[in-house]
This record gives sequence, structure tokens and C-alpha cells, in this order.
Amino acid sequence: MAETKSNVELAHELSGHSHHHSSPRTPLGLIGIIEAAVLAVVAVATAWSGYQASKWEGFSARAYALYERYTVLSQEKINVIGQDRIYDIVTFNGWVAAKMANRKKLADFYERRFRPEYQVAFDAWMRLDPIHNLKAPPGPTFMSQYKDANAQAAQHLAAESQSYFESGVNSRDRGDDYVRITVFLATVLFLTALSQRFEFAGPRAAIVAVAAVFLVVSIFSLFTLPRM
Repeated sequence: MAETKSNVELAHELSGHSHHHSSPRTPLGLIGIIEAAVLAVVAVATAWSGYQASKWEGFSARAYALYERYTVLSQEKINVIGQDRIYDIVTFNGWVAAKMANRKKLADFYERRFRPEYQVAFDAWMRLDPIHNLKAPPGPTFMSQYKDANAQAAQHLAAESQSYFESGVNSRDRGDDYVRITVFLATVLFLTALSQRFEFAGPRAAIVAVAAVFLVVSIFSLFTLPRM
């Protein structure tokens, strides 16, 4: 915003300086009025462009912060998924060992320790009579009924993380666009200041015309870019 402030102050100073030129009825006087108008528009446009750039940069920083937060949460869920899978395998292996040893109480003990989500897949697997059905899947974890809420949560968090990352990139690009416009407006200030160094209407009008083109392009961009 320091650059914006200095541009605005310079615009006011140049505008005040341009008032000391010839009478408005002369060509130089008319050019001076146009210069003052250009500087006034530049002052407002520069302030608005700087404001938008600051807003978009702040939004981008917030999006990146949320991206990092949701990435960490997703990784935490992935770690829990691994722990769930190990627990399911260990309890199932204990159940199989007890079942094969005809230790019903121990097998029932392991079965009561199954996670509720795993129990659904286990029941579906048992209905296939896996002991006698050679076509049955090797275990409940291979069943379509085997679901893990943590896995679904991890996918959701990863999607949220990616969404915030893309939002941060897009917001940063929008902020850069507004900064680019500020550079164009600074060019307008430079050309306007340069034109006031000439005492002849021709060169002065030519430079102001170029400055006006830069200003029109800048204003058009300000109207077409997304705003916050």
C-alpha cells in the first residue's frame, strides 16, 4: 500500500502543479485541464487497485493457511486408517486361530472386539461360508462391505485441501493482476509528469495521448477483473 499512497500523493502534486499553466482557452490550457483530469482518475484508480490487491492477497494467505490445516487433518486421518487396518487384521487373525483350534469362547471374544464397520463386512463374509466356499474372498477386508469412515473423511479433507490450494493460487493471481494495473497507472503518472516539461502543445498533447491510452487500458482492466 506504500506504493499506492505515494502514487496518489504524486498525482495530487502534479495536479496542483498543472494548474499553474496557461489559460484554459489556449491549447496548453486545455491540455493542462486534461492532465488534471487524468491525474484525478489515476489517483482514484491507484487507490482502488491497491485496495483490491491487498484484499486478494489477504484472501490468498487465508486460503493457503486453510490448505495447510486441511492437509494436516487429512494426513492424521490417513494415519488412523493404517491403525484401523492393523487392528482389523490382528483381531481377525486371532479369531481365525481360535476358530481353527475350536476355542469358541476365545473366537467369540475376538468377534466382540471387531470394530462396528468391520463387523458388517465380517457378517457379509461369513454368509458366503468361506470355510467351505473356495471362491469366497480371503477375508472381510476384501469385501465390498468393508468401509472405513476415516478413509472417507480423509478423502473429503484431501478434497477440501486441494480446493483451498487452488483458491489460494487463483486469489494470488488476481492480486498480481491488480498490482500490474498499479504499475500501468504509475506509468500514466510518469508520462503526465513528463508532458508538463514541454512548453509546446504538440509534444505535450502526444505524450498525454499515450498516457490516456495506458489509463483507458488500466480502467478497462479494473472493471473486468473480479472484485472483492
